[in-house]
Amino acid sequence: MKPTDLEQRCVELGLKMTEQRRIIARVLTESSDHPDVEELHERAAAVDPGISLATVYRTLRLFEEINLLERHDFRGGRARYEQIPSEHHDHLIDLENGHVIEFQNSEIEAMQRAVAERLGYKLIDHRLELYAVPLNSKKVRKDPKLGS
Repeated sequence: MKPTDLEQRCVELGLKMTEQRRIIARVLTESSDHPDVEELHERAAAVDPGISLATVYRTLRLFEEINLLERHDFRGGRARYEQIPSEHHDHLIDLENGHVIEFQNSEIEAMQRAVAERLGYKLIDHRLELYAVPLNSKKVRKDPKLGS
């Protein structure tokens, strides 16, 4: 089986790639969502039942330390993970179902750079997370802070 980009990057960085690390890297690469540790463990254990939760934690920490993985805290108490993307994107988090929607918006990007410049800075990096509920949500109608 051909190595994934994540596996290849690990090898390029000199990381020893055990079979369990390879499986975890593949599961991450194949994830279209932003899974938490338990979800990653469940998916990896479906491939190799011998993969422990501790192994998943250690591998994620290692991938994060070598800047291959980004950790997100989208509320809800569980860190969620994604490969560091090749192109910048922001996130909208649906508070009703926890879905994370990735998006790009050149106007927002320009405004952020302009704000930094107005304050005397050059923007190097940023993270934008929007927390929302669907417009037809009952939560919008019940909570005045969410309405308008």
